[in-house]
Amino acid sequence: MHPLTTKFTALMNIQSPIVGAPMYFATTPDMVVAVSGSGGFGFIAAGFESSETLKKQLQYVRSKLNVAAGIPLPTGVGLLGWILDKTEISDDPRIPAVLDELPAAIWFAFGTNLGKYVEHVRAYDEKRDPEKPHKTLVFVIVNSVEDALRAANEWKVDVLVVQGTEAGGHGGASAPPLLNLLQGVLDAIPTDGPAIIAAGGISTGAQIAALLTLGASGVVLGTRFLFTPECMYSDQMKAVLLDAGLNSTARSLAFDEINRTAMWPEGIDGRAIANNILVDYREGKLDLETRLKKADADKANGKTDRLVIWAGVGVGHVKEIKGASEVLRCLHEETVAALITIAQLQ
Repeated sequence: MHPLTTKFTALMNIQSPIVGAPMYFATTPDMVVAVSGSGGFGFIAAGFESSETLKKQLQYVRSKLNVAAGIPLPTGVGLLGWILDKTEISDDPRIPAVLDELPAAIWFAFGTNLGKYVEHVRAYDEKRDPEKPHKTLVFVIVNSVEDALRAANEWKVDVLVVQGTEAGGHGGASAPPLLNLLQGVLDAIPTDGPAIIAAGGISTGAQIAALLTLGASGVVLGTRFLFTPECMYSDQMKAVLLDAGLNSTARSLAFDEINRTAMWPEGIDGRAIANNILVDYREGKLDLETRLKKADADKANGKTDRLVIWAGVGVGHVKEIKGASEVLRCLHEETVAALITIAQLQ
């Protein structure tokens, strides 16, 4: 692999600027191993998992990557602010348990006060053995220029994940398209500020090259890694993805209602494959209980037309299942080739 050197890759000590997104119900430890082990950077998705489960997952990744105990692990953990609001005041707080396993990074998203959790990470690192110091790099998702300025100036995060509306799964309901949001953040954040990486609808090496040319120093891909054996999605769900086009997704709160996960902060919704969940919702004639019964019945009968299948707009660019390691290497090579082509333009 021909290394690509950017502010982000230098910070993370990796060869490729490609990050595997933490996707609960999709990302697996084996996907993280494949991404991090192939030169990129993978994130475990904490979701609702217990501290014990997260520690076991990190220990599994450590063993597969052959990283000795006591050495920082070249992977991260994605944590949701609104879940941390519950877990960090319980008898099973996630942050200290995760940090004890020495991940290189922590990713925070979707909370009303993420800054306090950034402080938790900094305070934990300060209390480490002085002879074995470790700074955990902090990533934060931002959906607006205002979010980016707060994360950079007040919370002093290390990496801004600039997420456009094209992203699959959850994001800001009013987030601008990625190209416009990224340009706005790049204009607002000084070059000596956090590394800026782009997320939302990215599926090809040419797109990655375009974003790097625009000024991002890395990219986050989620949907692209759904098309892998390592992804937790069922074969049925992957078949739906393979049939999808560029207009096959939509953002709506209806998906979380059917998924029984309608507890996200205000202003956050999700993008998924548009199917009969939306038809039922938009008709406005069925109450939630009835819509849930219809979705449960279809799922029990093996139907996919009322399954919640999170995916971004880039879903239509992918038409095959390949291993996550091969996906990363191919994307990296495509990116290098596209950058060479750009450099030859006159």
